[in-house]
Amino acid sequence: MKAFSYDRASSVEDAAKSAAANPGAKFIAGGTNLLDLMKLEIETPAQLIDVNGLGLDKIEATPEGGLTIGALARNTDLAAHETVRRDYGLLSRALLAGASGQLRNKATTAGNLLQRTRCPYFYDTNQPCNKRQPGSGCSAIGGFSRQLGIVGVSDACIATHPSDMAIAMRALDAVVETIAADGTKRSIGIADFHRLPGDTPHVETALKAGEFITAVVLPPPVGGKHIYKKVRDRASYAFALVSVGAIIQPDGTGRVAVGGVAHKPWRIEVADSELPRGARATSQVLLADAHPTEQNRYKINLVERTLGAVIAEARG
Repeated sequence: MKAFSYDRASSVEDAAKSAAANPGAKFIAGGTNLLDLMKLEIETPAQLIDVNGLGLDKIEATPEGGLTIGALARNTDLAAHETVRRDYGLLSRALLAGASGQLRNKATTAGNLLQRTRCPYFYDTNQPCNKRQPGSGCSAIGGFSRQLGIVGVSDACIATHPSDMAIAMRALDAVVETIAADGTKRSIGIADFHRLPGDTPHVETALKAGEFITAVVLPPPVGGKHIYKKVRDRASYAFALVSVGAIIQPDGTGRVAVGGVAHKPWRIEVADSELPRGARATSQVLLADAHPTEQNRYKINLVERTLGAVIAEARG
């Protein structure tokens, strides 16, 4: 781990200003992903800005009937929150499917959204990786790709986004609230928050330099069956090969988002209208532009079968 300076932010404005003034800075709260990356010298921040003391851990109702989730709300607290369990069950189930109890106790809402890929080539500093070293190449293309992306990929990267929580947020149409160093505030729809790789896979979100996440806002709750199914190589503490987060209404309509297949939580809104026709019709729209490798082609069938299980569960 390389040497770094450490500072505690006194306000959200102070945090954003400090980060903007030092391009090598990183915010730290739970640190469940960042510290691992620092130990491997994949992340080498010159400065860590501790934001734990900013009081951004509240979960509160909005005047419109939705929910504001502070950026520092811990995953355990969010999953167990009475309103989340009652009205946003998909979010609670997705959170409980991720990591371990110990990690959920530390991990934050903003940090979960900002997780970096678990592509093995990203973690192997002896291998070229465009996310780690832009322009160096993608070792996963032509390499071991069983766990990697099949849709929204590019010639520069086929990595996947690892967050379970982000899949639920995408299905729930969450909005990410931020503040910049000059005090400017932004509201970024979750659909636009994470980026596809294109030719700049190292640019993973819509955040600008120094921009700081303050909260995630959920719109008023959507009724229906909230279901999250995660298929993985072992029963716990593993990232998704494929996951499906869905809200299914009694008439079969609903919303669906998929994880484990793309550089971002994958949702194609037009596919939602296919849900009453079943898993095959829906998955064909969701994955219409899929470009799998020989090793991960199985994910096309796995998405359909997992979605089929979700629809069957919703129908009882």
